Amino acid sequence: MINTSKTEIMHISRAWLAISLAFAILMTGGLSLDLPFLTNFLIAGFTVGLGFLLHEMAHKVVAQKYGCFAEFRAFDQMLMLAVLMSFFGFILAAPGAVFIRGRISKDANGRVSVAGILVNIALAAAFIMISAVLGPNMVSYFGAYINSLLAVFNLLPFGNFDGVKVLAWNKLVYMLTGAAALAVFIASQRITWA
Repeated sequence: MINTSKTEIMHISRAWLAISLAFAILMTGGLSLDLPFLTNFLIAGFTVGLGFLLHEMAHKVVAQKYGCFAEFRAFDQMLMLAVLMSFFGFILAAPGAVFIRGRISKDANGRVSVAGILVNIALAAAFIMISAVLGPNMVSYFGAYINSLLAVFNLLPFGNFDGVKVLAWNKLVYMLTGAAALAVFIASQRITWA
């Protein structure tokens, strides 16, 4: 069972909405209430939002498995920056993070960190398979591309990225996860849409 709070649900909802809005603005080239924008908002919410949500929830579930308190908190300034930057044709998204309290070993911390990355790899692979079955389309393209990019980005071995903790825990897991992330990223580049 996943323990959560009303505060966490509010933070997740706010981050999901802001990220979906930012990517919809980026995809459409601006903000409007017409059908193309609303369609892109739904696509962004499903592809990017789902990738963000499940990545963070994977961290939370594994941390709670180790007996830690774990809840997501949105970074409101970064969410506003992501929306603002989307009007200029690019996004730097750091929607928030799962904050963990409690005693956690280096091994457990590595497992918590790799869990989110593995979710993004799995989602990217699922969107690639959807594209293979249904043919290239905008949903599978964005789902594969964004989730594979999230996996690669989070594997960076510096700062507060997950990659730092995974590498400190297990170099082989880091290399295998990196290879899988690169594989789905390269495969996502083969998907197009009309």
